[in-house]
Amino acid sequence: MVSIKFSGLNILFINDYFNKQKGFKRMKLRLIGRTIRNYRKNTNMTIREFAEYSGISTSLISQLERGHGNPSLTVLELLATALNVPLYTLFVNDIDSNTLISHKNDRKKIFRKDKSHIVQDILTPDFMKSHIQLLTMELNGNSATTDNHYEHEDKEEIAVVIYGKVSVQLENEIYPLEEGDVVRIPARINHRFINNNDTKVTVLFVLVPSLI
Repeated sequence: MVSIKFSGLNILFINDYFNKQKGFKRMKLRLIGRTIRNYRKNTNMTIREFAEYSGISTSLISQLERGHGNPSLTVLELLATALNVPLYTLFVNDIDSNTLISHKNDRKKIFRKDKSHIVQDILTPDFMKSHIQLLTMELNGNSATTDNHYEHEDKEEIAVVIYGKVSVQLENEIYPLEEGDVVRIPARINHRFINNNDTKVTVLFVLVPSLI
């Protein structure tokens, strides 16, 4: 049996979580069950072996792995100890479904100083808590994104031409792009997009944290 020591911080955190969720029944247990199942498989444990290891009954372990059950704080402490993770992480990793959808009519657009030049629609606003940022850009004919070069200090950028033709300037080199073409722009690379045509062009951007 694993000994338990409740910390005041954990108790306050869990009680606050219960209050906000209006009862434990509304809490999504799937991630906890998935965490238990993955831990068992990675350590080659059966449900019975994990039950003995954690001090939790086999029937409750089986229920939790299926996303069911109604574990007490004591059981959650036992789980956290057995999984070697802080108790609060069992709840922090729970996904709020309200952060998964970004509706077009709710999104904000960013205008550059010259509004006739560029509009960027943020597809992944802050509330989605995503490490990946998606943007669409409409660049009017005979215009450029900026007069000078621009660079991302800590992000890598992938750009896909969705509609039209455009040129991308990377440092001192200019490369023509057509519909379907993709350009990768590493962090700290000076760049800008130039539309020398009369028609508008649409570009999709994917920004991810740089690894270098």
